[in-house]
Order: sequence, then structure tokens, then C-alpha cells
Amino acid sequence: MINQGLFYLDWLMDHKADFKLLTIEKLGIEAANKIDWSMPCVICIASDFTKFDEHAVNQMQKNIKLIKYKKFGDELILFEQINAPDVKPIVEPLADVQQARKSADKTFAEQLAGTSEELREIYYAIRDYMLSLGDDISENQLKLYCAYKKIKNIVCVEIRQRNILLYLKLNPDAFPEEQKKGIIRDVRNVGHWGTGDAEITIKTAKDFEDIKYLLDVCYNEN
Repeated sequence: MINQGLFYLDWLMDHKADFKLLTIEKLGIEAANKIDWSMPCVICIASDFTKFDEHAVNQMQKNIKLIKYKKFGDELILFEQINAPDVKPIVEPLADVQQARKSADKTFAEQLAGTSEELREIYYAIRDYMLSLGDDISENQLKLYCAYKKIKNIVCVEIRQRNILLYLKLNPDAFPEEQKKGIIRDVRNVGHWGTGDAEITIKTAKDFEDIKYLLDVCYNEN
């Protein structure tokens, strides 16, 4: 099943134009323009996997998620993701991305490609830290931001030219000192792409180190 999924993934990445044309025919141009190729994923669902399956998938360095299911009677079924693939988004050359852009808002992949090398490294450090918090954390890269979720989004990331914005699923009122120091901004009434009421701005690696405890709190409280 895993080998078959890899074949489908490679075929799809080699036939983007064909897939987009089919999407236009079936769902329309608006749906086709929303396709995000930056982090394609294979999801394999089975009643069980062996340790050899999980090891092989990790060695492949592909975005392959192994999900085990278990039935409880006739009405309940549990899905459990048993691995956390360590892959980085596919970042296209910035010139190609800009040429292909259809809207005024840059996609997450565009923002990542266009920011500095330092901020890209900080983003990958944030990504690695979020995924290390627990096996129940999964990554979902959307068109305009990247979300880290348990059952629901708990941390969302937006990339800018000079900083990275984190939106945490926390009540800003519970952190008066952080608000006073300018670490947390209350954005409950401020429009933003990512979900979350507490905004954190990160410009340097030290900024990220200083707010790691808030990511821990966010994980534990959700």
C-alpha cells in the first residue's frame, strides 16, 4: 500500500497540469487555483502497521502519514496517526511563484520563499519544535498560513518579509505580563489569516527561544 501511494504521489507531481485541467472540468477554475503543491501528502490507513513500515517511511523523507484505525462496536471508530514525517515544504523559485500568482495575497509558500534565510531557518525550528511536542500534533499547510493542530488548530504561522507571526489558541487576558511587555498582542478583534487570539511576533532566533514556554502552554491547555 505504501509503495502504491508513493507511485501515485510521483505521478501526480509529474502531471500537475493534467490534474489542474481535470479539476477545472469537474470543479471550476476557482477550485483549481486553490490547489497547493508545496506539501503533497500520502495518507495510508490500515488496521495496523509494523515497526518496519514506520522505519521505512521515515527513511523515505516523504510526506507519508500512517494512520491506524480501530473499531469499537458498530458505531465508533478511532483513527490514530502513528508517525510524524519530517519533511520540508517544496519551495519553488520566487520568480516562478510570483509569475504564477493569481491574487493580491501571497501564498504561504511565496512568503517563505521571499523571506530571509535567517527567518526560514527560524520557521523550520518552530516547525520542528511544534511537531516534537507530541505524537498528536499534525501539520497542515494551507494557502496563506501553516497550522499545527491536535483536534483543532492550536498554533498558526504566517510568514512576512521581516518577521514571523504566530497565532496561539490562548486567552490573551490570562497573560497580562506578556501583553504589558509586548510579547503577546490581543487580536480577538483584529483580522488575520491564522486562527488564534494571541499574536506573537518573532524576528530573531532569541525571540523564538523566549516564547517557547507559551507554545508548551498552548499545547497543554488544548
